[in-house]
Amino acid sequence: MDIDTTRRALVAAIVGGGAIGGSLSPVRGYLNRFAPLSGSAWRDATDRTNRRVQSPYGEATVRYDDHGTAHIETEESGEDAERALYFAVGYAQAADRLFQMDLQRRVMAGELSEVVGEAALDSDEFHVRMDFAGGAEANLELLEDTPTGKATEAFAEGVNACRDSEALPLEFGLLDYEPDPWTPADTMLMEQQISWGLTGSFWTLRRELLAEKFDAETVEELYPFRMDHDAPIVRDDDGDSEAASRRTAGPSGGFAGDSSNLLDWLSAFESPPGVGSNSWVVSGDRTSSGSPIVANDPHLTLMAPPVWYEMNLQTDDVSVRGVTFPGVPFVVIGENDAGAWGFTNSGADVIDFYSYETDDSGDRYRYDDEWRAFETEEHTIRVADAEDRTVTVRKTVHGPLLEREGQQVGVSWTGHTATRTSLAIHEYSKSGGVEDFLDSTEKMDLPTQNVVYADREGNTLYYVTGKIPIRTVDGEEIWGTRVFDGSAGEAEWEGFEPFGVSSWEGFVPFEEKPHVRNPDYLGTANQRIEDDPDHYIGEQYSTPYRGQRLYELLDERAASDEPMDAQFMRRLQRDAKSARAEQVVGELVAAAEGDEGLGQAVETLRNWDYRMVRDSRAALIFVRWFDQFRRETFADEFEKRDLGEEYYPNDWVLATLPDDSRWFGDEGREAVMVRALRQTLEDVDEGATYGDYNTTAAITHPFDQSFLNYPEYPTDGSAYTLNNYRKESAVGSSWRMICPMADREQSIGILPGGNSGEYFSDHYDDQLRLWADGKYKSMRREIRGETAIEFERDDSGGDDR
Repeated sequence: MDIDTTRRALVAAIVGGGAIGGSLSPVRGYLNRFAPLSGSAWRDATDRTNRRVQSPYGEATVRYDDHGTAHIETEESGEDAERALYFAVGYAQAADRLFQMDLQRRVMAGELSEVVGEAALDSDEFHVRMDFAGGAEANLELLEDTPTGKATEAFAEGVNACRDSEALPLEFGLLDYEPDPWTPADTMLMEQQISWGLTGSFWTLRRELLAEKFDAETVEELYPFRMDHDAPIVRDDDGDSEAASRRTAGPSGGFAGDSSNLLDWLSAFESPPGVGSNSWVVSGDRTSSGSPIVANDPHLTLMAPPVWYEMNLQTDDVSVRGVTFPGVPFVVIGENDAGAWGFTNSGADVIDFYSYETDDSGDRYRYDDEWRAFETEEHTIRVADAEDRTVTVRKTVHGPLLEREGQQVGVSWTGHTATRTSLAIHEYSKSGGVEDFLDSTEKMDLPTQNVVYADREGNTLYYVTGKIPIRTVDGEEIWGTRVFDGSAGEAEWEGFEPFGVSSWEGFVPFEEKPHVRNPDYLGTANQRIEDDPDHYIGEQYSTPYRGQRLYELLDERAASDEPMDAQFMRRLQRDAKSARAEQVVGELVAAAEGDEGLGQAVETLRNWDYRMVRDSRAALIFVRWFDQFRRETFADEFEKRDLGEEYYPNDWVLATLPDDSRWFGDEGREAVMVRALRQTLEDVDEGATYGDYNTTAAITHPFDQSFLNYPEYPTDGSAYTLNNYRKESAVGSSWRMICPMADREQSIGILPGGNSGEYFSDHYDDQLRLWADGKYKSMRREIRGETAIEFERDDSGGDDR
């Protein structure tokens, strides 16, 4: 058989969709018969060619460098310059990521079942009930007639120009459908997706459930409102937390009854464990160059293609390079002529839940002193190869009502009102220094993030972004840690208008949010922001292990005679020493010392430097042991209460439980640790190392087909190291960036995969091995590469736009 000819025919069939019949399964086995791409036939089908495209806004070019980064420039001036640029950006993103963009908007709009069938109905029902599309429309209205709105419109036109003129990615053929035209509202949906992924949490409902399952003392022991550590983002010598503790709000009991089905359903639509990030900024007083350095590596879901898209944009007055989310026109994290910036999740609580008194019919709810009808809409979900489903969407004065099997709860989320986030992100690209950047940051209403910034004038900055609600009961500020009485209007947000334009007067003023101007050095790793902030910010912070390690390394270097530089920043991002291991391994070794059959493992752990690196056997034993230790401690009691592992307390809580805690039973903590070690050694292969376990195999394409998935490479890091990679949930460093302000051409970055989502591209996965090995590529802002697409002014009507 002529393999290349067969492959070519198969590709044609897939892209054309004719041979597949809308079902993936008939081709799965056939496709798996082929080795990874090779040969001229595949290259012939994928080579880029120079293309000339008509643009209503004028001339622009798209070039691709050696790593597939899109370099886009225009020589147009005036108002047309930005629109010419973002028309080209839309075209380039669609050329590289159209299926990913379409898939994401379908998820957020609740339209996935239309192309994949009944399996996506639960997802569609959730997204329809939450009405993310309504939030997106509210955002769009706020941008009308602004430069950001016009740029977003030009971007959508560019996407559609590509959709109309280029061959569709093979995924559309596999699913046998064609994408609808892209709209500016779809870009706003992408903003909704990003914001929900970073701030959407149902932890408050879980806390209510846990209060039913356990007594108050147990809940306080296992789920403390605050973890006791000394490495918050903003450090001081006070450490007094009494004021904050007084304002906590325990479970209300207002979410009583069998809520497990509702929670099980909702849990599928939260961010996976481990979503977070690292960032730090160091002033010129601490660097060898005398200028600041910014570093950032956001930890998001890793997939093929990556969540980020890198681009380098240039007009006559703007030069910006960095990454954005496919479907979003503007650089989100990056660097321009004036400075550089990056984000980590702040953990702020911007979602509340409400219970209501309802009448006998269930059609009305009490609010203040009157009965109100739920705002109701019948929504049809289209389903491929099955009957369409009708969902009754209901809302209250607070926002959507989530319902399942007799349980219901109202939701207020800051993403359900119009936000200026797109405007802020757009302005970042054009900012001329720290004051511009601050002005834009004030407009970033969502998501709530820690932003670090430095500029070439030597300024450094840390600020918490986003609108943070103030809840009050009887005139006192309280935490948003329980379900509130919606009928009584308890703790509701003043000035919040769901699906409209909010006035925000009941939210933390910008100047009162945590911030530091010109910090000497400051590190963020999703840990607690401050010990005692003026207002409640949140409680769901990450365990402090990464934050502790980050400050340990920064403090050591600052105390030394050696200034910081870009090489030091690289070592920090690649640092694989586990503070979690350092916390407990000594105790484990002491407990297992002298036990029959454990001598070799004890010696291996005793001589370990706590680094989660690929050639370490101790790292493998430790990571598997801690999982087993967690199960040995909690499994029996939690299973009795029908609670799964997702309800286990975090590892900091387990590591700090006292020896005589009841969770270790009569045998005590040391015996449980040793028992877990014996079980672990039975499950770990002889001679295996961490690199056999910790591989990139978890980074998959949404179809999870071997030919679309990325290659498997061993890598370093864990969920508890600065080099963050959580293979269990495919979460990790989704982009690594280091930007020294001293030299404009020395910034570096790397993606966990490739910049192209086109399977046939040389840049589908060309950065993955570099990423797995902790290497980087240049982020030079010089426009480089062969011209791939040229845009020419379409005089047939563009001037009238």
